[in-house]
Amino acid sequence: MSWRPQYRCSKFRNVYGKAGGRERCYDSVPVTRSVNDSHFCAVNPKFIGVVTESAGGGAFIVLPLAQTGRVDPLCPRVCGHRGNVLDIKWNPFDDNIIASCSEDASVRVWEIPEGGLRANLTTAARELYGHSRRVGLIEWHPTAVNILISAGYDYKILVWNVEAGEAVQVIDCHRDVVLSLSFNTDGSLLATTCKDRRLRVIEPRSGAVLQETHCKTHKVNRVVFLGDTKRLLTTGSSRWNNRQIMLWDQEDLSEPLVQEEVDGLSGLLFPFYDPDTRMLFLAGK
Repeated sequence: MSWRPQYRCSKFRNVYGKAGGRERCYDSVPVTRSVNDSHFCAVNPKFIGVVTESAGGGAFIVLPLAQTGRVDPLCPRVCGHRGNVLDIKWNPFDDNIIASCSEDASVRVWEIPEGGLRANLTTAARELYGHSRRVGLIEWHPTAVNILISAGYDYKILVWNVEAGEAVQVIDCHRDVVLSLSFNTDGSLLATTCKDRRLRVIEPRSGAVLQETHCKTHKVNRVVFLGDTKRLLTTGSSRWNNRQIMLWDQEDLSEPLVQEEVDGLSGLLFPFYDPDTRMLFLAGK
């Protein structure tokens, strides 16, 4: 099915990427080789965080954005987890606060000093325990301060009040591992994809499932809300293992609005949506 004119929201028709010069790169970063399918990298206006290889527990580095070039192999790390770090996310309301989750079944919230780390950071500002198995995904609420969600391999999503250090809601509608999470613009809806091949739209305050579909011809993997368009986009693979994208109406998941095959490669496609330009970017792993 081809893209319909009413869905062509961006004013850009031809966009070409240009690789940055070496002076804008971070070299010799010991990026983790963990098999968990997450981004391993998070950026905000001040810092870049990257999950790294670490012996005896999980760790990640935090660098000021301007500190480009070769990364010192002995640079300070955030290293309080007892297992591999699986995801990191910056607080949208405080550029010095970053959350991490780990194979040790914990979620931790860290405060990064102005100017970056000068020594290893081992003590978290908050430690959140509630999952019985490793925690693979975290996401900050886009409009509510200090509200964080986490998805574990116990098939549960926990909604945390970080300031109080407690879970205020348990979403237990999934019957397998949650693969991705995405809030809509105001945080009133949460979209999830799951290993059971189901796409769900959930009301996070109550935990109620508002929409659900079983993707029979689309092995769904990642999902993202497309700004204020009331549309969802998923990436995955077809029954012939071609990489696909699908566009959905968030209020009716009975059938996709658009279905496109991208290519025949095997790596995951990570979708990133820019609401300012209304452009979608796909990154292949």
